Amino acid sequence: SGAEANECAIKCARKYAFDKGYTNKNKIITLNNSFHGRTMATISATGQNVFHNFFFPFLEGFEFSNANDYDNFLNVCSGDVCAVIVELIQGEGGVQCLNKEFVKHVYNYCNSNDILFICDEVQTGNGRTGSLYAYMDYDILPDISTTAKGLANGLPIGATLFNKKTENVLTAGTHGSTFGGNPVSCAGGVEVIKSLTDSFLSEVVKKGEYIKEKLLTFENVESVSGKGLMLGITTKLNAKEVCKNALNKNLLVLTAKDKVRLLPPLNISYKDIDKGLNILKEVLK
Repeated sequence: SGAEANECAIKCARKYAFDKGYTNKNKIITLNNSFHGRTMATISATGQNVFHNFFFPFLEGFEFSNANDYDNFLNVCSGDVCAVIVELIQGEGGVQCLNKEFVKHVYNYCNSNDILFICDEVQTGNGRTGSLYAYMDYDILPDISTTAKGLANGLPIGATLFNKKTENVLTAGTHGSTFGGNPVSCAGGVEVIKSLTDSFLSEVVKKGEYIKEKLLTFENVESVSGKGLMLGITTKLNAKEVCKNALNKNLLVLTAKDKVRLLPPLNISYKDIDKGLNILKEVLK
């Protein structure tokens, strides 16, 4: 799962610092409104108070910074920070895109201070935003990236990707998974990656722009955020009610904070897009 991929990244970041002799450098900065999973470490890393309940005590070692606020990041960052983990588009946090300038500043700061920069691409990866990974639109190369969800088109799989700085950190015996390398899931993953050609990804961008353009003409729609086929609709109506009413008409949509969230299949046809939009148009009246 994506949570396990993020657990792997967290463990790698702390071992990286330990191996370099930074025995007290073990804190990880995440962003407010982030979501990184439901295991104990990843829920502790999630920057939303609504998730920090019931399962006490939560894990230590996570600090939270405001998204798109570099000054706040500098105030939070201290000498005991070993890594920063970000979603370049915060999915559960309201389909909010991080500012490119903010990301570059944080990325450069991390590189200058031997702090690992981790991208959580669980929701944004594998073509969802119109690029293979969202970080490719930010002119950066993360030290670690995590991916899951669409990687095997519904089969359970998560993966953690390392650059040259981190590729040898997790030595034999320091990490493992019972179903790691599952041949059925991996076969699915191979076929998904094969399908994500440049022409396919460009179609994802076009479909996203098409949907966004249509949505902005609908009654009670105030704005549309996101990128590619990861979109959030700010509406004057209650988002949960919109989802409920859409489902009654056989259209499945989600919420993200107070927004209606759209995550359609990347290979969705324009015929099905129009069918779904017509239902959504009626529900939003």
